[in-house]
Amino acid sequence: MLNPIEATSIIEAALLAAQEPLSLNDLRRLFAEEIGADTLRRLLGELREQWGGRSVELVNSASGWRFQTRPEFQPYIDRLNPEKPPRYSRAVLETLAIIAYRQPVTRGDIEDIRGVVVSAPILQTLEARGWIDVVGHRETPGRPALYATTRGFLDDLGLRSLQDLPPLEEIAKTLPLEPPDPQPEADAATTRQPAESGATAG
Repeated sequence: MLNPIEATSIIEAALLAAQEPLSLNDLRRLFAEEIGADTLRRLLGELREQWGGRSVELVNSASGWRFQTRPEFQPYIDRLNPEKPPRYSRAVLETLAIIAYRQPVTRGDIEDIRGVVVSAPILQTLEARGWIDVVGHRETPGRPALYATTRGFLDDLGLRSLQDLPPLEEIAKTLPLEPPDPQPEADAATTRQPAESGATAG
């Protein structure tokens, strides 16, 4: 039987080598499930304390446990990567925020809240990024798709659950915006009009 120090070292090595977050079930497989979930949580908590104050931290995300660079050091790490991270338009981030805070929602729900038509590329951008997915269909005429955020979205924000979602302003700081466009947003040009808008004044 491994002692706690040996078990913690094995967990640490596995997390440092992993390309993706590891769940408790993943970590239990390291020990042929001889270590229970409660013991694992205690060892992970101790390991997180051991890494406290260093440039890398151990976090528990929606998909599992992982080591990640502390946010204050990320600008320096980015200098090693010449590729610029993707930047998103305000329309994309507004749509993402509505889905995150109101999910599950349909495209029509999003349009009602934003007051403009939501173009297909906006939803496709969020789906391609792995931040939203179709989780069902509303039982109304046409059975519109219901959108919700994914575990990948929570992982990218470093969150464990939707209950941990920060204020909208904090999300906006985390996800890079495109520079303001002097022209109106493409989807903002088409404002949703009431059904009676076709009537003309007599």
